Amino acid sequence: MDTENTFRLAQQPEADELLGRSPLAALVGMLLDQQVPMEWAFTGPWTIAQRLGSDDLDAHAIAAYDPEAFAALLSEKPAVHRYPGSMAKRVQQLCAYLVEHYEGDAAAVWADADTGAELLRRLKALPGFGEQKAQIFLALLGKRMGVRPPGWREAAGGYGPAGVYRSAADITGPESLAKVRAYKQQAKAAAKAAKAT
Repeated sequence: MDTENTFRLAQQPEADELLGRSPLAALVGMLLDQQVPMEWAFTGPWTIAQRLGSDDLDAHAIAAYDPEAFAALLSEKPAVHRYPGSMAKRVQQLCAYLVEHYEGDAAAVWADADTGAELLRRLKALPGFGEQKAQIFLALLGKRMGVRPPGWREAAGGYGPAGVYRSAADITGPESLAKVRAYKQQAKAAAKAAKAT
């Protein structure tokens, strides 16, 4: 992967640099991106790599890691996630899936996808990736990593269009992060209002 994949998701240079050069780190960051602030989630892969004494994540090593020891690693202060035990399990499930289906190579998930729909199907097959998370990651691949099979914007749904600030795929710095936060708060308020009626 070339170095022009610049990320500003963690808002921390070393963590963002890892996301830009490591397909597995980007996938793990996306997996962790729930119920915690986005920066916390996307700093997680770098924190995990540091605690493993490495400068990158290795799907084979993580999948083979003792589950209790891996959960303890993610639970060390500061914890990698609000729910480090359950997220440790999910990270290991994701890595085990990548080892079984893609020889541990995260980039192989998208490397030869012929269409956006095929890529979305592959992403949704990953443990921990539902429809929304898969669509956001698909938009992230297209907008930040140059992975653009035909129909990728359509397959990414509302996260695909250019010029929207709806997800991690649209963040290029603090200003766009604030816009994405505002969008999410509006969406949450609208959903709450709809539920109340």
